[in-house]
Amino acid sequence: MKMDLNAIIEKMETGDQDAALMALQAYNKEKSQCFTFNLQEHEERERLGELVLGFLERDLQPSCQLACLETIRILSRDKMSLAPFTTRPAVQTLSRHAGIAPGDGPTPEIPDLDVTVEALKCLCNIVFNSPAAQEVGAELRLIGGLAERLKQCQERHWSHEVRFFDLRLTFLFTALRVDVRTQLAQELHGVGLLANVLDATLGLRWLNTFEVARADCENPALLPPLGRQETERAMEILKILFNVTFDTNRRKVDEEEAATYRHLGAVLRHCLMSTAEGEDRTEEFHSHTVNLMGNLPLPCLDVLLIPKVQQGSIEYMGVNMDAVSMLLLFMEKRLDRGNKLKETLLPSLNLLTESARIHRETRKFLRTKVLPPLRDVKNRPEVGHALRNKLVRLMTHIDTDVKHCAAEFLFVLCKESVARFIKYTGYGNAAGLLAARGLMRGGRDPGLYSEDDDSDTEEYREAKPHRGYPVAIKHRGDGLTVCPCVPLSINPVTGRVEDEQANPMEGMTEEQKEYEAMKLVNMFDKLSRDHVIQPMKLGADGKMTSLEPGDFERLTQQGRHSEPDSEEEIE
Repeated sequence: MKMDLNAIIEKMETGDQDAALMALQAYNKEKSQCFTFNLQEHEERERLGELVLGFLERDLQPSCQLACLETIRILSRDKMSLAPFTTRPAVQTLSRHAGIAPGDGPTPEIPDLDVTVEALKCLCNIVFNSPAAQEVGAELRLIGGLAERLKQCQERHWSHEVRFFDLRLTFLFTALRVDVRTQLAQELHGVGLLANVLDATLGLRWLNTFEVARADCENPALLPPLGRQETERAMEILKILFNVTFDTNRRKVDEEEAATYRHLGAVLRHCLMSTAEGEDRTEEFHSHTVNLMGNLPLPCLDVLLIPKVQQGSIEYMGVNMDAVSMLLLFMEKRLDRGNKLKETLLPSLNLLTESARIHRETRKFLRTKVLPPLRDVKNRPEVGHALRNKLVRLMTHIDTDVKHCAAEFLFVLCKESVARFIKYTGYGNAAGLLAARGLMRGGRDPGLYSEDDDSDTEEYREAKPHRGYPVAIKHRGDGLTVCPCVPLSINPVTGRVEDEQANPMEGMTEEQKEYEAMKLVNMFDKLSRDHVIQPMKLGADGKMTSLEPGDFERLTQQGRHSEPDSEEEIE
């Protein structure tokens, strides 16, 4: 039978606890799955909310407290009827029942866990839906009460639900309020606190300073999947830590902070090597882990390589590469999926890039996997199913962030050497990054890279450009020029072997060549003046700049005086 709101309000107004309990239980049962509300009953819902909050100020039986809180949870789904719940007294009342109220409010010595959980659910709804409630919660410093209870993470009397909704409410505050995020990070030492909570949630034991293992498993190769409840709590912790450490990798950290982040990094490495119940849940767990790893200070990422090489480990140069290999597999899986690449791919791709930039062993290992010795010289670099081909395809992606990150990753693996970068990607694909870096004239960016060889395969040596026949563009001290090379050699622009092309100017007189050149210049000039294209020129600093109409006139005058070379070239 459908409950009439006015009838429920009348029973609440009598003040009788038993009558109110029966009415609220019936209403809660009917509306338990209700997420849309009748606009015409807006005022009645607000009145009911005020009455229920008034009841919670009284000394009630736990069953009546629970019914009142369930009603508030349902009513708080309606953003239009939140007014009674966003006031300072209302938030104080709910936080007291949740057991997180700072100050001297009455709190039962042995709390009813069902009441605590329901009050936390109410606060989560209200804080999520109301900026006013977020501000009140920040003023009341509820994050302090939440932090105190997080410190009790190893006490058995707290249920999974209490722990989970403590974490969910903490996540909401840190996501929605910068001041709360700062308070947790600095005043409450949130990184260390949450790292310890994560440690306890995963049930870890420390083998040495920066290496952990599951306490219930001696053999890492036989590590069982993480339980559902533990996985849920761990992911909430990872999300909170992401909020708290959002700007960490953009500032310097002191020695004490670095030790905290290395401690956290060791736990995150364990998360990366762990599985959850089901492939989808495992990928979600790893996704939050990778997102957080990207926030760690770069020097602290060395904890990924610290564990000793064990039987079954992936070893390279005497270093355990299990974590790096897992990151690479995770990145490739996201790349193959091709869905929302900016959100799903870039965190892992950026993490691999920065790890390779700062750790020599990581870069060399990744290069063997991504840029092995070049043997396929007949296909374009973007054609094929190898990881190199997939990443080169991203270098011309429509999203500038995606194409920049893919190019940056490959550029770092090439030790930021322009010649090596072009060898593996082709000049056409590489041009965007080279132009942005001012490297169109060649050379390399300065970087702390070790010397290692880049020996060519026999296939590449046979097709490598040699002097003899004009077929391709090559770098020169003053820009780009046509470079002579043998037939069937690699075209640096496309990055593959191409058949010798007929010279279109063969048989022309010098006057005819000059005529065709001036015709081309005039065509560029017209398209530029009509704003169809924007011609560019390569400046002395190696960067691209706009070619102005005056530049065309200068080129025309140079052509008339038969001056063959200019200091700047049209691109």
